[in-house]
Amino acid sequence: MGTTTGPRSRTARRNASAMRMVGALLAVFRTAAGYTQQQLGDMLGLGEQTVASIEQGRRRLMPDVAARLDELLDTKGALSVALSKMPEVDLVPLWAEEFLQREREAIAVSWYESQVLPGLLQTDAYAEAVFRSRVPVYDEDEIAQLVAGRTERRAILHRKDRPMTSFVIWEPVVNAPIGGTEVWVEQLRHLRSCSELPGLMLQVLPLKRTTHAGLNGPFILLETPEHQRLAYMETQRGSQLIADQGEVAILNQKYAMLRSQALTPEDTRDLLDRLLGER
Repeated sequence: MGTTTGPRSRTARRNASAMRMVGALLAVFRTAAGYTQQQLGDMLGLGEQTVASIEQGRRRLMPDVAARLDELLDTKGALSVALSKMPEVDLVPLWAEEFLQREREAIAVSWYESQVLPGLLQTDAYAEAVFRSRVPVYDEDEIAQLVAGRTERRAILHRKDRPMTSFVIWEPVVNAPIGGTEVWVEQLRHLRSCSELPGLMLQVLPLKRTTHAGLNGPFILLETPEHQRLAYMETQRGSQLIADQGEVAILNQKYAMLRSQALTPEDTRDLLDRLLGER
């Protein structure tokens, strides 16, 4: 999220043939069952274009969707098995790749962060400091590529058709001088500027709160143009994109509680002004 997700990886591109194979299987099973892409998309709540993208190998088929398709198309688990046999090394990059694509397309993004600042709000210098903190270390070329990817991601906040965005950040993250004082102050100024962007709501969750709905860690909620709700989470050794609507609903409840526990956007701007005034 704020740490590991970068630009499209070479690993993910190497796996394109496997994605096309799974997509071709889906197309065969769909046709045999007598469904059009639009019919199948409507039944799954995904939309025709999403089904088309999966069948063409441009979008990853997620395991929970594969399980639903296996049942709907009576494939005896073939799609789930095909996914499970994809190279293990490619699974994590593909999750990140799918998330980045969904983030670019999203009409709404809600992001809770308790470790580092959200990637969409990071300056280049702060992002570089985050990537340099990684163990095992990245080489210089990898760091440059990752920072460039972070810069590209920020562009969605300034598009004409920008998504509605909401960020809740735990106060220790705002106070942590990642990269040193100069980088930190520049980052605070950037946060303050972002807080004024149309359609963006920035809230800090104060350290002094005695209740905290996000103790299990950071997560991101996305709403697609088809109004599908997704969630994304990262761990020390991987990442997960969640489409199960029951699980996503629980995270939506957590996020609603976090927003009620956080400072208002106006009070958050006042906090940033105070921090900048102390420098």
